[in-house]
Amino acid sequence: MLTRLLPLAYKIDRFTAAIGKLAYWIVLVMIGVGVWNVLGRYIGNAIGQNLSSNALIETQWYLFDLVFLLGAAYALQHNEHVRVDVFYARWNRQRRAMADLFGTLFFLLPFSILVIYFSWSAVLQSWKIQETSPDPGGLARYPIKTMILVSFALLILQGISDAIKNLAIIKGLVPVVEEGEAS
Repeated sequence: MLTRLLPLAYKIDRFTAAIGKLAYWIVLVMIGVGVWNVLGRYIGNAIGQNLSSNALIETQWYLFDLVFLLGAAYALQHNEHVRVDVFYARWNRQRRAMADLFGTLFFLLPFSILVIYFSWSAVLQSWKIQETSPDPGGLARYPIKTMILVSFALLILQGISDAIKNLAIIKGLVPVVEEGEAS
């Protein structure tokens, strides 16, 4: 059964990697918008013309939100999330897999499900009223609020992938190569 789930885990990993690459490109767009906002403010002041707007400033914020929200699953996939490595760093790969599996099943997945559950009605309400920014010329809020649900759904998917791979490591179905060993 587990050997049939490994290809699913690898498909999820490829999907997460693609989302991570999208987040990478969003960073570049965000920097471009940020540079324009700064230049627009200074050049606009110099020529007496407004070259920036609330919409551009909010676009920069939303792009940052997207990088964070879409990049979370990618960070999880590459073990770039925050962790206390006092004991973990000294453990062998199978013991780390057990700790990761425990953390995924008892912390990551339940927390992600709870965030989706408690965010769902707020996101639906935002769509229902077509919520927009209170600032003049501001952007719609409901699309970015939807990304909260998307982000935690992506975390759940990557958590499932990690759980499958960690269980395969524990069961000895995946060769374990310790750090420092030749692969």
